[in-house]
Amino acid sequence: MKSIGMIRQLDELGRVVLPKELREAFNLKHKDALEIFVEEDKIILRKYEPGDIFDGDMTDLIEYKGRKVSLKTIKNLLEIAKTSGYDV
Repeated sequence: MKSIGMIRQLDELGRVVLPKELREAFNLKHKDALEIFVEEDKIILRKYEPGDIFDGDMTDLIEYKGRKVSLKTIKNLLEIAKTSGYDV
């Protein structure tokens, strides 16, 4: 992990402001959701990008009824349906 030389203080509610340069570099916009991870003594923030509801895959996503499903999952589900005797 590399230091970028920027220091910010937490306010009384535990908030911290991300510098404009970082928001622009990571394409973070007002109201974007961030995922929070903890790894040993580190707090990691990552822009939240919803993936496939079954396996989290982020490629070839299709939205169905407000949920994301990957093309790979759809193909797998079709194969399962066929081998289970359903007419698809």
